[in-house]
Amino acid sequence: MDTSLPPADELALVDRELAQLDARRSQLLARRAWLIRALYQPAGAVAPSWQPRPPVADSTPRSAQNVLLTLGGTLLTIAAVAFTLVSWGSMGIGGRAAVLFVVTSAALAAPVALLRRGLVSTAESVAALGLVLMVLDAYALRRVALPDADGLGYAAVAAAVLAGAWTAYGAALSRLRIPLPVAVVAAQLPLPLGVLAAGGGPTAFAWAALVTAAADAATALWARPVAVRITAATGATALGGWSLLTGGWLSLTSPWTGAPLLLAAAALALYVARRTPAVAVAGAVLAGLAVVAAFGGLLRAAVPADWAVPGYVLCGLALAAVLLLPSSAPATPDAAGVPAQASSSGAWLPRPVRTGLAAAGAGVAALGVAWALPPAVAGLLGPAGRTTDVWSGEHAGRALTSYPATAVLVLVVAVAVLAAVPRLWARCGALALAWALLTALPVSLDLSYPVTLALQLLTTASALWSAVRPGPLTRGLRREETPADTTVPAVSAATGTPTDKAAQADTAASPVTGASAVTGVEPPAHATGGPAAPAAGPGAPWAPWAPSSPRPAAVAVDAGTALGWIAYAGGLASAVSAVGLALDVRGATFAALGVMLGLFAGVSVLGTGARRVVSACAAVLTATGLVFAVAAAGGFEDHWTALALLLVPAATAALGARAPRPVALAVEVTGAAVGLLALGIAASRPAFLALALALGGVIAAATAVRPERRRFASWTAAALFLLATWVRLAVSGVTTPEAYTLPVTVPALVVGFLRRRRDAEASSWTAYGPGLAATLLPSLVAAWTDPGWTRPLVLGIAALVVTLLGARFRLQALLVLGGAVLVLDGLHELAPYVVQAVGALPRWLPPALAGLLLLGVGATYEQRLRDARRLRERLARMR
Repeated sequence: MDTSLPPADELALVDRELAQLDARRSQLLARRAWLIRALYQPAGAVAPSWQPRPPVADSTPRSAQNVLLTLGGTLLTIAAVAFTLVSWGSMGIGGRAAVLFVVTSAALAAPVALLRRGLVSTAESVAALGLVLMVLDAYALRRVALPDADGLGYAAVAAAVLAGAWTAYGAALSRLRIPLPVAVVAAQLPLPLGVLAAGGGPTAFAWAALVTAAADAATALWARPVAVRITAATGATALGGWSLLTGGWLSLTSPWTGAPLLLAAAALALYVARRTPAVAVAGAVLAGLAVVAAFGGLLRAAVPADWAVPGYVLCGLALAAVLLLPSSAPATPDAAGVPAQASSSGAWLPRPVRTGLAAAGAGVAALGVAWALPPAVAGLLGPAGRTTDVWSGEHAGRALTSYPATAVLVLVVAVAVLAAVPRLWARCGALALAWALLTALPVSLDLSYPVTLALQLLTTASALWSAVRPGPLTRGLRREETPADTTVPAVSAATGTPTDKAAQADTAASPVTGASAVTGVEPPAHATGGPAAPAAGPGAPWAPWAPSSPRPAAVAVDAGTALGWIAYAGGLASAVSAVGLALDVRGATFAALGVMLGLFAGVSVLGTGARRVVSACAAVLTATGLVFAVAAAGGFEDHWTALALLLVPAATAALGARAPRPVALAVEVTGAAVGLLALGIAASRPAFLALALALGGVIAAATAVRPERRRFASWTAAALFLLATWVRLAVSGVTTPEAYTLPVTVPALVVGFLRRRRDAEASSWTAYGPGLAATLLPSLVAAWTDPGWTRPLVLGIAALVVTLLGARFRLQALLVLGGAVLVLDGLHELAPYVVQAVGALPRWLPPALAGLLLLGVGATYEQRLRDARRLRERLARMR
């Protein structure tokens, strides 16, 4: 530093040096911060030091430009509207014309210059302003030049003029996207407004809407700009939907007026469906519904009211038959003489269109079938609404007396149509509707009681026979596609690529005929995974029902099984209804139960699988009903009826010895349930209850000694015998049961001892359980009612001895029975003292003691659980 400088100059020099140091310090601090960020960020996220980071923008230049232009155009439009509505009257005719001409011309001419300079967005905004000004000009012209003109008529003419002008303007300036869609919107108004101006009603307005919708459809099909096509499609959908709704309403009120409108709308929808594959099915469905509504409405006006629904159903079925028509023009031979492949463009009705039409017809037919089902429901559930006594001879009143009888005709037609379709789903529907038809006949035709019962029995018999032998029901069905029937895509020999699927969509019914229909050569068997199926050919009557393309491999449903279960379900429902109906008359009851018993017995013998088991159980229940009917007819008292019911479990035990195991087990369980019912009925007479228990024990014992040796039956027999003994002793007023039980107990224990000597593995329950229970349990019951002390003392000593013997020889039956009797006997002796002690204690003490007990058990819960588990294991190891 030069110290020879004057103080003022030296001060200035020092200040400059400090400023340079501060600037350098700032640069180093910024570089340090950048280095720190670079070290602690991923390598890919670090921008090069030579590339500065641009600031984050809240909006793109294009969006900002569009916002500014939109705001500017909106403000100008608001200003123009305000000028037209507010300031218009303050100017003369010349001024008004000048302003209109100058402003509108400028707004429409400006986009030309703007487009030349490449300012497309600005041109769009100014053009939108010009279009709005044209609308304001039309309004101003109406207010000034034509004040007396009709408002609707002038609006229709103005909309037509504006639509034409905007179309020409948009065609001249093709880079503008607004004018043409706006012209399409304006074109929606002339015809409907003109009809309203001319005083046309709803029909004329619907026709105007339909004509406009047709023009919109043509625009949507042939116009190029996407915005124009979307706008036209929206208008066609709205106006076409309105015309369809109006036509549907007219088909109900004035069919001859609504039919032409519906048919025209259907033609338009069908044309759009043919030309637009994306909406082919939906358009065809709308067209089909319109056609059915049109012709159905005409039939409805020509026939009585009861035939209206059948008329609609016939129209729907006729429309569904369109699926049988050929979908393509016949193939023409080429120069080599080989038939050329049919072109899908030459199709009269493509497959999606035919599918939509058939779906519409089938939907109408399905609604008609649903309308025809209430008589079937009433015929099935009618007996459940009985208000008269059984066997009174009086019958319940008819349900649905005012329902049209033509419902039966609808069901007949539906059954015939579905039966003709060779598909499993159709055959299942035909079978279900045939059952519904037979069930509905008595209600619809008001048949007499004998005829109704006979028809229900016939329906039951037919359904059950079809369930056993479903072979005739499957006749004529096509072979369902199985994993072995899956095909491989046809491959072109020249290119090695798959052939056109559309050309193979509607060939023969068999998947393998697609190649032969095109080349005339039968494909090899290995190409399809199996032998070639016979070709249906173009003229086959049911070729359209065949799958149009190979389906993925799936497990096929057995036709016989499906149809058999449907028939069996109908047979069961008809059987229950027939039995309920037969309860009106005694003879009818016996006849119906006898027929049902024979039918279910036949199905249990001839049937297979679960149907056989269910039929066997149903036969047992039917036999039970017969027993009840015989008892009621004979005037049996309840206890005699109970004894008669024991014939059912006896018969099931006898049949179980010969029947296969699944059927035998189900039959025996059902018979046991009937036996329990008999015991409940006999409970009112203890003497007969003892006899019923003994007879039940005999049946169970007979079951237990069969070769398969049902182990549960032996325990049941022992329990029944023991209960019979107790009941008999109680009825006889015996106060010393040991005199009767000990003679049984001693031989039983001897037999058990000998059994254990021969078979050391035999259970102690089998050897000693019945003998000990025969004495200990009746004595325990007698001890609890004996006021003396001798019997409880002797019983306690005997129980103690039995318990000690069980513990010494590790015999579970002795230990459990002896211990249980000993505990219960001790409680009997201790009970008076406990009652006396509890009565002397304060009332708060028992709850407190119970709470302490629970706390103690909860604290040692784990240990108690282990002790219980250990005790159970020790008991389980005993014999």
